[in-house]
Amino acid sequence: MFAITTGVRPRRQPQRTCIACRTEQGKRELVRLVRTPEGRVRVDPTGKANGRGAYLHPYRECWEKALRGGTIKNALKITPAVDDIEALRAFGLALPAKEGDSV
Repeated sequence: MFAITTGVRPRRQPQRTCIACRTEQGKRELVRLVRTPEGRVRVDPTGKANGRGAYLHPYRECWEKALRGGTIKNALKITPAVDDIEALRAFGLALPAKEGDSV
């Protein structure tokens, strides 16, 4: 009549929204960008760096869309330096074109 439970709950994974395509996904499946206290924009592989963060899918099309418009500027509330944009563009080009593609 009653199901016996072990008392262990699965941990909830925090959800974040990709700033380019606006779809929500688990935090671990997205790549975090961070505005550092020095005013630079960097990729945060740990997801724990200090600073304001924004998330993107690890697919080239999301990175291209975010870099094309003012999406990163709006999300991080800063105008990224030209060399930061170029570093982000190089990172995005190394990513697969879409889900399921290999690098």
